[in-house]
Amino acid sequence: MKYYLGVDAGGSKTYTLIVDEQGAIVGKGAAGNGNHQISYDEAKANITASVEAALAEAGLAREDIEYAYFGLAGADRETDYKILRPLIAGLGFPKHDINCDTVIALRAGTDRPYGVVLICGSGTNSAGQNPAGQFYQCGGFSYLFGDFAGGGTLAKEAFRAVIRAWDGREEPTSLTGPLLARLGYESVQAMFDDYLDHDKCYVPLDVAKLVFDAALAGDAVAQRLLNMQGDELGKAAAAVINRLGMQEDEFDVVLAGSIVTRGQGPYVIDPIRSYVNGAAPKAKVVKLATEPVVGAVWLAIEASGRPVSTEMHEKLKQVSDYNAILIEAKRV
Repeated sequence: MKYYLGVDAGGSKTYTLIVDEQGAIVGKGAAGNGNHQISYDEAKANITASVEAALAEAGLAREDIEYAYFGLAGADRETDYKILRPLIAGLGFPKHDINCDTVIALRAGTDRPYGVVLICGSGTNSAGQNPAGQFYQCGGFSYLFGDFAGGGTLAKEAFRAVIRAWDGREEPTSLTGPLLARLGYESVQAMFDDYLDHDKCYVPLDVAKLVFDAALAGDAVAQRLLNMQGDELGKAAAAVINRLGMQEDEFDVVLAGSIVTRGQGPYVIDPIRSYVNGAAPKAKVVKLATEPVVGAVWLAIEASGRPVSTEMHEKLKQVSDYNAILIEAKRV
């Protein structure tokens, strides 16, 4: 029996799956941050812990793994790979490969060997591969380097909108009450003073959900913030399409990450579709319905020299819920 291991290491979680040659899951692991750009030591510890948990559940040793494939957040440039190659090699798998997490999300979201992926969770990233195999990544390097939004930025924008509505620079917004309740303040003045007096700058990521709730309730400010997010993601998709010369191709634009897969309403999705349709009329915007770690497993199988069978594809594409994996996996 042959076994394949896939890892999805992101900024807030790391998942590992091990499957046999029929596509049955035999081992699972879960841990926290796996992005070395946030913390190398933390990422190394979490990736290792997640892998160890999956191997222990499967009752396997590293030598039993036919191929291991790692999708890593922060694997953006050669500078990153010089750090990550020895880190992953140190895990001891005889045959393995690493790539950016955008690649495994794209592989999990489309049946074609090419396409475009837009990731929007806590942050954003975008990438694509054309039919000739050329790859291009656009963004993923923070606000200073051209990125906008993701859950982190949306949360801060919600905070800013409430402040601006309070001091008269913005129209009133229904975000005010829910934000004050979430942060535990009785008034905007109290929130303003506490943040300013104590040099606070962090706004919890889950505030982004309040933006969706307010938008669905008709709040114009919240709708505008989400439209801005959609515009930025649409621009990134168009940039990838144009750079790779995919304007006449038929392919999927895969949406991955909580903001674009779980966020309700048309406010983010419609602008993305508009930009994609303008850049590549034959392209189709689809939401990722399978965990990105499954893309890592499929890439491991293909890297070993065998195709992903229809049976394996059908079994693994059912792995579609983060919480279900977390509940079932051995927590580490």
